[in-house]
Amino acid sequence: MKKSKYSLLKQGVIYDLIGMATMFIPVLGPFLDILWAPYAAKKMSDMYEGEQGKIASVVVFIEEILPISDFVPTFTLMWLYTYVWQGKKDPVPQTIEVEVND
Repeated sequence: MKKSKYSLLKQGVIYDLIGMATMFIPVLGPFLDILWAPYAAKKMSDMYEGEQGKIASVVVFIEEILPISDFVPTFTLMWLYTYVWQGKKDPVPQTIEVEVND
């Protein structure tokens, strides 16, 4: 089941905050980034399908693995790109009528 665009935004903000939090942990933070980068890349590709999701997952991996770039909110920027700048609509659920004969 696809998630609504606002649940994707909420999830993305949480992932951005987690990625930024490692920046504030002295000595241990860079090592946590090594663990967080592949996980964040996987989550990005799960959240956004197709070529754009693949590109975004590579970008978030690079952003998380590089030192000093943790402040970039990659998940939120991807949401803005998808739903604001590109104008993708939230999927509308379709109703299927079923007739039951007794």
